[in-house]
Amino acid sequence: MTPDHDPSRSPDGRTPLPDLLRGHRLAAGLTQAELAGRAGVGVRTVRDLERGRSARPQRTTVDLLADALGLAGDARQAFRAAARPAPVVPRPGGRHLAGDVPRPAARHLPVTGSAAPGFGTPIALPQPGPLIGRDRDVAEVAALLSAERPVVSLVGLAGVGKTALALTVAYAVAAEHPAGVAGVLVGEGSDAADVLAASAAVLGVNRLADLACRLAGRPALLIVDAVERAPAPVAQALRTLVAAAPALRVLATGRRPVGLPGELVRPVAPLDVPPVGAAPAEPAELVRWPAAALFTARLAQVRREPPSPAELPALAALVRRLGGLPLAIELMAARGRILDVIELLDRYGDRVLDLATAGSPGWAPADGAAGTVTLREAVATSYRLLAPEDRAALRRLSAFRNRWSLELAEELLADGGQHRDVVPLLDRLLELGLLSVRGDGPFRFRLLDAVRDFAAEQAVGEGELTRIRHRHARVVTAMVVRVAPKLAGADLPTAVHLLDEATSDITTALTHAAAADPLTALRLAAALPEWWRLRGRDVAGRHWLRRLLADPRTADADPVLRARAQLGSAQLAVEHDGGAEELDAARAALVTFWDAGEVAGEVSARLTLGALLPAVGEHDEARQQAEAALELAVRHDRLRDMATAQAYLTWHDVRTGELSGARRRLAVVDRLAGQSGEQRLRLLAWAGLAEVTRLEGRYVDAVEQGRRAVAALAELGDPGHRRRVLGTVGLALAQAGQASEALQVVAELRPTRQEATRRSEDAICALIEGHLALHRGDRDLATEWYAAAVDAAGDGRNRRDLIEALVGLAASTADLAVLDRLDRARQASGISLLPREETLLYALVAHRGQLSRQS
Repeated sequence: MTPDHDPSRSPDGRTPLPDLLRGHRLAAGLTQAELAGRAGVGVRTVRDLERGRSARPQRTTVDLLADALGLAGDARQAFRAAARPAPVVPRPGGRHLAGDVPRPAARHLPVTGSAAPGFGTPIALPQPGPLIGRDRDVAEVAALLSAERPVVSLVGLAGVGKTALALTVAYAVAAEHPAGVAGVLVGEGSDAADVLAASAAVLGVNRLADLACRLAGRPALLIVDAVERAPAPVAQALRTLVAAAPALRVLATGRRPVGLPGELVRPVAPLDVPPVGAAPAEPAELVRWPAAALFTARLAQVRREPPSPAELPALAALVRRLGGLPLAIELMAARGRILDVIELLDRYGDRVLDLATAGSPGWAPADGAAGTVTLREAVATSYRLLAPEDRAALRRLSAFRNRWSLELAEELLADGGQHRDVVPLLDRLLELGLLSVRGDGPFRFRLLDAVRDFAAEQAVGEGELTRIRHRHARVVTAMVVRVAPKLAGADLPTAVHLLDEATSDITTALTHAAAADPLTALRLAAALPEWWRLRGRDVAGRHWLRRLLADPRTADADPVLRARAQLGSAQLAVEHDGGAEELDAARAALVTFWDAGEVAGEVSARLTLGALLPAVGEHDEARQQAEAALELAVRHDRLRDMATAQAYLTWHDVRTGELSGARRRLAVVDRLAGQSGEQRLRLLAWAGLAEVTRLEGRYVDAVEQGRRAVAALAELGDPGHRRRVLGTVGLALAQAGQASEALQVVAELRPTRQEATRRSEDAICALIEGHLALHRGDRDLATEWYAAAVDAAGDGRNRRDLIEALVGLAASTADLAVLDRLDRARQASGISLLPREETLLYALVAHRGQLSRQS
């Protein structure tokens, strides 16, 4: 049966909305879930409407359903009329006549009849509740009202708190408006006459012509709430009002500006959320961010216990996922009566668009409305205000996972064609509360999570999602390829920061492209090794490169591109002692760069081989590769490569015991790095100098130099080198007998080490413990620690820590077999004993010989 023939009628002869909706849906052959998906609303909304549980749904919801059902003309009008029964309109005195049911109109905001505290200004508005995190907003909006502009509009997404902010501002500026402060709530279907009549009434006059006389030139403030319910009539009415009463100031709220000449538009942004990576240990740390403070406050209303330390990371993640939107935060916190915060994140973290509340008839301060309201419907309202081309742009922008720049947005929206100016689009999105702008760097634009999720859903519905993700991957790849060369030189901190800002998008682009466009993924991954290394992601980065190189779809890629990827994988392997596995790949990359005449690639390949070869005992070839790289860099006047090659050769000087030669090389590295603006290379020179100074036995100086390098590397963000220098500091402290400080270094190295670097750092920590035990004369304990250091150091063919551990073990035990093992390790590694080590062992052998003769 079609809706037009449904015999179930209301007393006024109209088909009730539940029957009308069900009839239209069945006539269209749709299930409730299919209709909800087509309309972009929650299936719960459709279910509640058909069961009669939502007596007065939002007008936006009705329009979305009508569009999805294809209703037009009389059928659409009947559907809307059934959904929006005419309300009773309050008369100016606040009384209703029996049986008086006029057309929808603007209504008075509920009146408190109060005056501003300490002032005589009458305020016909409800008392505002306490606002969290809005002090700056209140001050800025109050300042705007003092400007010579008749209308100030607060615009933003539903649920962002525009009405609550307006009420708070009204009380804050009441003293500056002695003629009174009042407000009207725009009703669905209101016309200009309705708005004018209600405004005149709350301002204390029966006719608009009497308003100027009543104000007598004294300022008054009128709040006009929910402008989007009747935008054109509100604009017409306010134009008439401000012309009739120049002393009147209007503070409007809505999802769009009023559109009057001279109007000041102030977007209302969501609350600030904890940044990604924030790991607060105490609630006091978390509530510094207003979104977390609001969630905590609302949670306290439904449960007695504050969030536990275990819940704090989930709380931070949850309010980030909710985008700092106050309505979403309040809806989520209300569920804390049943679930803890971790459970809330697990259950609802991916379903924020379905968060809903059942509104009640009447005025609701938090952008509410009667009926069931979901975040999806709130976002859909603003989405429908966009032009079709802007909706398409928003769907594309939903590909960005975090913050993005103007340039990236223009590249994404160009889609291979001519770039468009995106500033007008972003301004429109900001006005509608769909866009967040934070900070002053290039990466300051971000879609709210709920907006991004909704736009992605719409992209799926339009069949665009795959194409959008493909474009996003290529745009991100192009950005990374531009930035990666700047990871060397004076621009390194800026380049690292840019890539850090784009971390989420890099991961998303790499994941999508690896499956759908492996050549793009290979270009992206081949540009990232230095950033991965600086951020301690060498294991994950190497995994990506090896996976993409093994993909048969990349077999025919540009040989130079594959060589860069091979070399990047080898460089990352050095960080976690996996270099022996990459030796063949590095040699193949060197051949490719040589054939292609790629000087930079050849130098890098030779230096990488210089780092890999000691792992297989090829120390002489390792030195030859570093010397060849130095000669090539000098020939082509490449200062940075000269400094890098000299730094590599420093290790060989240390290996052969030529500490004075190593010190001279490090001075050259420092000078060349300074000339080329390579701050990181200068820091590595400082780190090398600290190690050389320690090996010379000048422990106090080594500690001072090492700590300076540690602090600078921490600021730069090079965790691998920082931890190695920290080990140098710990060893120098232990050898100087400064036990407490040395043990602090051990405590810092052990808990946060990566599994891939566990053995090398265990060796350093055991060496520190062994030196401390030997320094205080506890030879038995020293023997245990030195033995542990020997085991952790492995074969030690590319590290000096094995030799140092064996020397310590020989000094603390009477086992002569240790000397034989030390001799074998020295021959395999090519490492020479230092003078102080030779003196120690000579004295040890002489002492044992004396003991033997005595026995």
